[in-house]
Amino acid sequence: MSELHKFLFDGLPVRGMLVRLTDAWQDMLARRQQAGGYPQAVTELLGEMTAAATLMQANIKFNGALILQIMGDGPVKLAVAEVQPDLSLRATATVVGEVADASAGVVKLSDMVNVNNQGRCAITLDPKDRQPGQQPYQGVVPLFGDRHEKLEKLSEVIEHYMLQSEQLDTRLVLAANDKVAAGLLIQRLPVKGENNLEGNQAGQSRADAVRSADEDQIGVNEDYNRISILAASLKREELLELDVDTILRRLFWEEPHTRFEPLTGDTGPRFACTCSRDRVGSMLRSLGVAEVDSIIAEQGQVEVGCEFCGTQYRYDPVDAAHLFVPPTASAPGTEKLH
Repeated sequence: MSELHKFLFDGLPVRGMLVRLTDAWQDMLARRQQAGGYPQAVTELLGEMTAAATLMQANIKFNGALILQIMGDGPVKLAVAEVQPDLSLRATATVVGEVADASAGVVKLSDMVNVNNQGRCAITLDPKDRQPGQQPYQGVVPLFGDRHEKLEKLSEVIEHYMLQSEQLDTRLVLAANDKVAAGLLIQRLPVKGENNLEGNQAGQSRADAVRSADEDQIGVNEDYNRISILAASLKREELLELDVDTILRRLFWEEPHTRFEPLTGDTGPRFACTCSRDRVGSMLRSLGVAEVDSIIAEQGQVEVGCEFCGTQYRYDPVDAAHLFVPPTASAPGTEKLH
């Protein structure tokens, strides 16, 4: 079962999370397989993106979707992972052209999405209940480092984003195959370490313990650096194959930490698509009656497939006509039982 674990290092300004997507990830891939599936390298990239997006969503208090996108100039034109505040998730990728065979070796990120160093990574926070005029927040970073060197790991791209956008030291370890998508996140908290947990023992509330961000600690906090080095020693095979207890024990057996109740099942990560016939109908109405009629004339029906879950929505001429009937009106002779 897919699971998300959160933990804090006692008395230190460092937090961690570990996610393992199993049934949720396999369900997503099985649905996509009906449409032909993805090349192995794309499967691994999309799995890493889904694990990373889950960790980032669980790391913030935001009532809305977190959307991680990779856009580029290689055969993978777009890859998207979306996670809702209840940790329901979905992902998709658009592939145009041939992707190198991963069985022959590691396929570089730049070969898939950043051939000419024009690739971009975007993280969007889309509020669930938008106020009038409110727009989603989006941060965009290139797929290269400070010296314009190509970044070859998704984890490096997101670490760079967190440092540039949030001024937070972050270590991210990601791995995925066709069975598991997993990730480990270690992050320096923007607070004084001694107040992390011990402040509560003195009767202070959590709000009193949290202080303003200490940006002077970027890159130099010894506690974070030590724990980050331990996290970076985690190998891909270990992250994919070992259980959470074993991973945390092997990495941090000398670092006292407090673990919280894991999120699994209905409260944990799970595949769910937000597509619906109503939403597809709204999209078709936005095209206009002339455009929809032209599709009907050419194909006999309108067929729309969800890129995330593979569900097909079909509208025959009667269904299409109903889309453009005002709610208070009834088109004669167009009644149809569903």
